[in-house]
Amino acid sequence: MSDTAYSPQTTDRDSVRDDRTDRRVSTETKASVKTSEMVVFIAAVVGVLVAAQISDAFGAQDAWLYVTLLTIGYLVSRGLAKSGSREFYDESTSR
Repeated sequence: MSDTAYSPQTTDRDSVRDDRTDRRVSTETKASVKTSEMVVFIAAVVGVLVAAQISDAFGAQDAWLYVTLLTIGYLVSRGLAKSGSREFYDESTSR
C-alpha cells in the first residue's frame, strides 16, 4: 500500500476545475426601513399628531394613545412578516 497523496496532473491553478458552489443563505426578512409598512406607519403617526395639533376633536393625550396603538399594530405586522419570509442572497456576493 502506498502513502502517496493525490495530486492533479497539472500544476497550473487555472486549469484545475473548482467544483464548489456558493451557498445560498438568507436573512430573516427585509430591513424594516425598506418596507412600505414603515412608510405608512410614519405617515399615520405624523397625521395623528398634526390632526391633534390643529383640531379640537381630540387632545394630546388621545393623540399619543393613537400613536401607541399604531406602534403596537406596526410591531405585530413586522412580527408576522418575520414569521414566514426570508430574503435570500449568495454568500460570495455578501463579502
